[in-house]
Amino acid sequence: MRLDHLSYACGPEGCRATVERLSTLLGAEFVDGGVHPRFGTVNHILPLENDRYIEVVDVLDHPASDKAPFGQAVRARKELGGGWLGWVVAVRDMERMEQRLGRQAVPGNRHRPDGVNLTWRQIGVKGLIADPQLPFFIHWDDLDEHPSVGGKGVKLTALEIAGDPVRVTDWIGHPADHLLNDLDVAWVGPNGQPGLNAALFDTPNGIVRI
Repeated sequence: MRLDHLSYACGPEGCRATVERLSTLLGAEFVDGGVHPRFGTVNHILPLENDRYIEVVDVLDHPASDKAPFGQAVRARKELGGGWLGWVVAVRDMERMEQRLGRQAVPGNRHRPDGVNLTWRQIGVKGLIADPQLPFFIHWDDLDEHPSVGGKGVKLTALEIAGDPVRVTDWIGHPADHLLNDLDVAWVGPNGQPGLNAALFDTPNGIVRI
């Protein structure tokens, strides 16, 4: 179990403008990740060091985005102005996580522009929608095609999460601080809206907070 990636929703200015802004801040170019046909979303990817990545995700005008929880979550965050959608934890044993949460994982796939059809299973997006401090979980079918491949020059160093580590630990079934022990994590009092508030990166432009 490990922190796999961070999801950032495009704002009302559109996905291209959002990607260009983040690329300038981080000093690195995102790549077109392709379409999630089951979820009605598209993304752009920035591989990071330590087998992690950022995805910038946008919602399509497609029926799938109204039905799939992930599409619903992206649309809701976009309508709030965009920004961090959440954090995602990779698990090796998805069956065990299904038993913990009492539901079935859903298949996901993304058609990359290079022709590769990337596939995985995920679970817990409804938990994220209900309580945005909570991560959701993913199991990749082929780690050789993981979106972090080739990541260098930009490293995630810290997270600021509005929430309660005890609540997150209960959701994950694993101590939240242990899961994030290679990062500086600030748990901000959950008096306001819970969720991922900010992330810090070591970049060619220096330390960048988004």
